[in-house]
Amino acid sequence: MFLFNNVTFTTTVVSIIPCIFWTKSLASQPHILLLLVDDLGWSDVGYHGSQIKTPNVDRLAREGVILENYYVQQYCTPTRGSLMTGRYPIHTGLQHRAILSLTPFGLPLEFSILPEKLKEVGYKTHLVGKWHLGHYTSVSTPTHRGFDSFFGFYNYGHDHFNHTHDGFLDLFEGEKVARGYKGQYTSHLYVQEVERIVEEHNSSKPLFLYMAFENVHDPIQAPEKYLNKYSFIKDRDRRTYAAMMDVVDEAIGNITQAFREKGLWNDTLVIFSSDNGGDPFYRGFNYPLRGYKKTLWEGGVKACGFVHGQMLKRKGVISRDLIHVTDWYPTLVNLAGATLDSNPMPVDGFDVWETISSGTPSPRTELLHNIDFPEKRPGLLLTYDTWYSGAAIRVGDMKLLMHVPNATWYQVPEEGGIAPDMEEIWDQKTNIVELALYNITADPTERYDVSHKYPNIVRHLKDRIHEHWKTAVPPGIVPDDIMALAVAIKNKAWVSWRDTCNAK
Repeated sequence: MFLFNNVTFTTTVVSIIPCIFWTKSLASQPHILLLLVDDLGWSDVGYHGSQIKTPNVDRLAREGVILENYYVQQYCTPTRGSLMTGRYPIHTGLQHRAILSLTPFGLPLEFSILPEKLKEVGYKTHLVGKWHLGHYTSVSTPTHRGFDSFFGFYNYGHDHFNHTHDGFLDLFEGEKVARGYKGQYTSHLYVQEVERIVEEHNSSKPLFLYMAFENVHDPIQAPEKYLNKYSFIKDRDRRTYAAMMDVVDEAIGNITQAFREKGLWNDTLVIFSSDNGGDPFYRGFNYPLRGYKKTLWEGGVKACGFVHGQMLKRKGVISRDLIHVTDWYPTLVNLAGATLDSNPMPVDGFDVWETISSGTPSPRTELLHNIDFPEKRPGLLLTYDTWYSGAAIRVGDMKLLMHVPNATWYQVPEEGGIAPDMEEIWDQKTNIVELALYNITADPTERYDVSHKYPNIVRHLKDRIHEHWKTAVPPGIVPDDIMALAVAIKNKAWVSWRDTCNAK
């Protein structure tokens, strides 16, 4: 069983079972099921030793390739932008805070994104769940960006039962506001939609289904029957968070069963990922990793991830090769037989299929976590949400952090930990670590700063950050647009507003 020791990070690699090659009896283009869980903590899945029950996730992970050196971005939107484009956030303008409901910015239209590339080679493409890549004009919404269908919401989070964000409805079917679902738990609605899509799918066509869960993002809400399973957790919010992850696991079981019943399963490639680390204030935990969502410490950017599918040449193994969320774009585009788009700038990701499937060394030896330094811009105020994450880069074993908000380690409440309050989080934000160097392979929990021992490595990694910085585009954060609120009031929903009000 894949149970990891949360203190020493030691694991026993399961022996590789005899290779099962992706034969011609399987489809030449795999169906792709991309499962993205929102704000999932590193220590909040069963195969990492959690007391939260995730049997479906654990089974898929155990049967596939677990990615134990896999990284995403520190926020929801930067990760989703990198996933869709294969570019670092500094190259899409998404290096900073999440896109909010009043912000007139989204994923740059000049980038071809993953569903658009897959459609070029015959895929049917569907998004169920969270978009969070802009909706200020209709052309920035999912069905104008390569998805044949969309059932979900635009913003960073909403009430799981009423489907409202800041008082207005945020649930859509295509571009149409989805009314009449009040009181139904969002994740359950998503499963129903996925089951419908799979049942109606023409099996002769390749399928790309992007299931972007809202769970376990705040607000912390779950149906009562799931809460009852975690009565042993005394912290009420943590108990609810556990129930929310239980819902995700059940949903994944139901979704995969739908693929089996349709006869698609043996030709389906499953990718499982979190979009960033857990937020301990909302009861997502990353122990023994340092830090949390919003930070460039390992707890903010090291993600739970695995790949499952009959086309894998090896199964039941743990991969420790360096992989980043930008790598999915070129990997999946190449698997599908599409052509990579290098405009308006080259892809930052690598094709890591052979690394995952066959165990060949990763082509990635360097990883830019992010560059996001404080800046003064008209109309912007420094608030709790204006969280500048600083810069961090990893080359080989070594990771350099520069001007990052400090962060500590949080053990889960059911094992004696205490969740932080907002004042504690704020204090860490304003306590800046100007420079630190860690050997992540030897010290994955970032406890021993070795910058004083290796000045040459510090100098080299600082140079690499500055080289990347030369290629950065300006951050897309802009002042809020009051017209968004005016249109939301009129429609009682967060619809696209620039088209509606003819704003320039």
